[in-house]
Amino acid sequence: MGAVIGGGVWVNHSGFGLDHPEPMSVEMPEQLFSSAIDPDALEAPDFATLEKDLTSQAADSRLGTFVGVARDVESGEVVWEQNQGTAVRPASATKILTAAVALYELGREDTITTKVVEGEQPGTVVIKAGGDVTLSEEMLDDLATQLEGQDIGTVLIDTSIWPDEGFASTWDPVDVDAGYIADVEPAMIEAARIGGSEGDLPRSHTPALDVAQALADRVGADTVDEGSAPDKTVLASVESDTLDQRLARMMKDSDNVMAEGIAKEVAASKDLATDSASTSKMTLEILKDKGFDLSGVSIVDNSGLSFDNLITPRLLDDILTRAATEPELSSLLTSLPIAHGTGTLEDRYDGLSGAGWVRAKTGTLTDTSALAGVVTSESGRVFTFAFVSNGSAIVPAREALDEMASILRDF
Repeated sequence: MGAVIGGGVWVNHSGFGLDHPEPMSVEMPEQLFSSAIDPDALEAPDFATLEKDLTSQAADSRLGTFVGVARDVESGEVVWEQNQGTAVRPASATKILTAAVALYELGREDTITTKVVEGEQPGTVVIKAGGDVTLSEEMLDDLATQLEGQDIGTVLIDTSIWPDEGFASTWDPVDVDAGYIADVEPAMIEAARIGGSEGDLPRSHTPALDVAQALADRVGADTVDEGSAPDKTVLASVESDTLDQRLARMMKDSDNVMAEGIAKEVAASKDLATDSASTSKMTLEILKDKGFDLSGVSIVDNSGLSFDNLITPRLLDDILTRAATEPELSSLLTSLPIAHGTGTLEDRYDGLSGAGWVRAKTGTLTDTSALAGVVTSESGRVFTFAFVSNGSAIVPAREALDEMASILRDF
């Protein structure tokens, strides 16, 4: 997401006055973390110099109030930490928690079906929303094609799968028009963006009705409204991308709507309440059940848009380490943007050794910058890390964070 400054006033990336080079092209290996370490090596590596370099970088004034941790995945050793158990504002690094819970509960091949069923009245069809917040124009075309030959005058949409509020009390309504969030409903066209399919475009204030209207326009119906889907014949249906694919897109754009939608999907699958307060509570309960240390952690949403979220670097790093060692969570790592290559890291790391090697989730709010991910060092070791800066200016803090992750690459 972009930088939210103050009560919903926002800064576009272009407003920072930075001149970025073209992003590098990165060819992904078949296996992201095949070990490059000699299994017969008897001596453990000496992390003392690495720890010294990271400690020196952590003292950089650009980082404000700074907490963090870095871990060697091979040995499980924490090679550096600074108040890793202190909970701070994490911004969009919160999405790491959301992704982990979704993979645990839904599985990487999970998809969402959006159905159109026959209505109670002649000439009426009802869209049975299933939780897909990224319906595309092509998917709507597909539904319309499947409905050819039907005499349709009314299109209704049933959003009852998520019966609870879709806009958290801790979000600022101005962020809808700024492009960061929308009322999260279980059927949305490209996460309710207006005028495009990615980036921080203004969002619609009536996402589900927009879906009904878009289908009505395609089939020539005159009336659009909300309604209940009866247990009648399914006339058309479309399937979402897999969870793996959706997580990659969510991380690439740091899409708050997708993060909240995925959390609601998990909640609905467990017959739990789908408001943000309830889904964030669910997220922490699932992580606790999986054995994670949640000391000091509290969240009120699943996207990180709220200023009230508090997460420790230790928890972020624990999840990333599990993802580096457990197949169940492995796609969390492959979903992360690549330094100077993709997504929210595309325009960063120019001239730094971490370019092309660091994969990380960013986080940006007023006075808040976060970076949490994984990097393979020059010596072949894999490090996970979680760095969070509060009380700092965004651009200088980002530069310092990128330099810190590059220290791990240089080891």
